[in-house]
Amino acid sequence: MFELRRGFKSEANEIAREIRGELGLKLADPLDPLLLAAHLEIPVIPLTELAADAPFGTHHFMQGDRDVFSAVTVFCGTERVIVHNDSHSPGRQSSNIAHELSHGLLLHPLVPALGPGGCRDWDPMVEQEAEWLAGALLISEEAALSIVRLGLTIDQAAARYGVSRAMIQFRLNVTGARKRVAVGRSAISSAALRHRGP
Repeated sequence: MFELRRGFKSEANEIAREIRGELGLKLADPLDPLLLAAHLEIPVIPLTELAADAPFGTHHFMQGDRDVFSAVTVFCGTERVIVHNDSHSPGRQSSNIAHELSHGLLLHPLVPALGPGGCRDWDPMVEQEAEWLAGALLISEEAALSIVRLGLTIDQAAARYGVSRAMIQFRLNVTGARKRVAVGRSAISSAALRHRGP
């Protein structure tokens, strides 16, 4: 795992806030990646829609080896289209789509899917940035804090935000939400005791 460039996590949090503002959402509101895609005018095509034209490929990715393909951004000139594997769970589909949208939001350069040797052309730093921003979009820093303050279970939070349990756990961990809420509550309790006096 590569270390993200200095300041990137703060930048991702700010992008997540700006996007919620553009969509008319509060900072802790759930974000539907399909709504964001429509806002960005990026069509999103489920793999099942391509089944008639490519039955072998779609069958392989949707029933044979489902974990091999999550989503991809396809370019036609400057236009982007996202194709995603709709055989995945709804929570994973949200992450897959948010990941591809993050490439666009971060203006990652267009590169061919395959390199000269026919192998996938994959930049781990670019992919890690998109993964991190996707998490911040789906579970903003404010959303993570809200989950803890409301006392939601992992399952309740996953259902509320339309993501996987793993995404909720990841975002609670990386934002330090549990510790931050506990510290805040402790400070409030201490201040109340001081105010009450002996």
